[in-house]
Amino acid sequence: MAVGVVESETIDRINILQASKLAMLQAVNDLSVRPDVLLLDAVTIETLEMPQIPLIQGDRRSLSIAAASIVAKVYRDLLMESYHERYPVYDFKHNRGYATDGHQAALKTYGPCPIHRKSFEGVEEPRLLFGNSEEDGGSTR
Repeated sequence: MAVGVVESETIDRINILQASKLAMLQAVNDLSVRPDVLLLDAVTIETLEMPQIPLIQGDRRSLSIAAASIVAKVYRDLLMESYHERYPVYDFKHNRGYATDGHQAALKTYGPCPIHRKSFEGVEEPRLLFGNSEEDGGSTR
């Protein structure tokens, strides 16, 4: 088993879809046994030269894709809990991929922290209003 992780700066630079494909590529490259074919949820990884089967609603049609989705979500949740320990004002432990009202309120109050995707809805507005970014000497929380 392997999990790929892409940092927020990369997501902002290449977009969420390309970052997801990059994470999948990292995971495939980190596997100890190379699979004969990849089952993917509605995408293909263009830079990977191996047989791929993109399935629309793959997590409903393939137990392998459903299991991979669960592993990814559990990993994300653990990652969010570790972010919560580092940046508790954002309540990341309750933000499971979708910003809660409390998280949005913290963004408006404190601006983004270093792990926030600048392209995520709600992040850019406080940066524009308060200049809370590392580039302009603002807080990095």
